Amino acid sequence: MTEILAAVVRSSFIILGLFFITKLLGKKQLSKLSFFEYIVGITVGDIAGTLSMDPELSLRDGITALLIWAFVPLFISILSLKSKPFRDFVEGKPTTFIEKGKILEDNLRKEKFSADELMEQLRKKDIFRVADVEFASLDSNGELNIILKKAKQPLTAGDLFDHFPEAGVPHAVIMDGTIYYDALKNAGVSREWLSIELAKRQVEPENVFFAQIDEQGQLKIDLYNDSLKIPEIKQDEHLLILMKKIHSELEWNSMTAQEPVLKTAYKDYARRIDELITKAKPYFSLMD
Repeated sequence: MTEILAAVVRSSFIILGLFFITKLLGKKQLSKLSFFEYIVGITVGDIAGTLSMDPELSLRDGITALLIWAFVPLFISILSLKSKPFRDFVEGKPTTFIEKGKILEDNLRKEKFSADELMEQLRKKDIFRVADVEFASLDSNGELNIILKKAKQPLTAGDLFDHFPEAGVPHAVIMDGTIYYDALKNAGVSREWLSIELAKRQVEPENVFFAQIDEQGQLKIDLYNDSLKIPEIKQDEHLLILMKKIHSELEWNSMTAQEPVLKTAYKDYARRIDELITKAKPYFSLMD
C-alpha cells in the first residue's frame, strides 16, 4: 500500500512538473518541432516516465533533470529570437528542392531525400507534375512548402476584381447557453441587438448550444434540440437587421468615445438611424 501511495505522489508531482514545463516552453511545442525540440520532448517524457515508475530513483534529482531540460531549451529559444545566425544554427535553414520546375538534386542528397519521397510529398498536396511547381522548400520542421506556377494556381476573387472587400472574422457570441459579452463587443453589437435577433427566431439564450455572428454580420444559431426549427428571417428583413446593428454600434461608440465632439456626433447619428428605422418599419414584411 505504501508503494502505491508513493507512486501516486511521485506521479502527481511529475504531472504538475510536466504541466509547468509545457506552459513554460509555450504552444510551439504542440506544433511542428525542430530537431532540437523533438529531442527535448522525447527526453523529458522519458525522464518523467522513468521517475514515475522507478521508486529507487531520487525524485529530487529527477525533477532537477527535468528543470534543466526545460530551462536550457527556453534559454536557447530566447537566444534564437534575438539572433538570426544562432537561430539558423540551432533550427536550421529551409532547403530548396524545386526551383522553376527543376529538381535540385544536390539539395535532395544533402537532406537524405530520394526522388520517390519528394514525389510522395507532392502527391500529398495533390501535385503530380514537378513541372507545375515554381518553388518547393523543406523547412526546418520537416514540412514541404510549395508554390505552384502562376498558370497552375487556382483562380481567386482577387484575380477577378481589383477591389474586393476583406473577409471579416466570425465571433462566437453564445456557447453552451452562455452569452459572451466580449465577443459581442468585438463583433460591434450590443446585448439588446442579440436579444432582438433571438426574439425574432423565438429562441431563448439557454436553449442555444452555439451562436455565431458571421463576417456579414448575420447571426447563425445551433440549438441543443436539433429537431426544433428556427423561423426563417425573410430577405427584406436583413436590411432592418443591418440598420439596427449600425444603430447599436453608434450607441456604443457614443458611450465609449473619449472626445466630447465624437460623443455628440455618434449620438446624433444614432438618433437619425433610429428615426429612419421607425419610418422604414412599415415597409418590411415582419413587424417588431
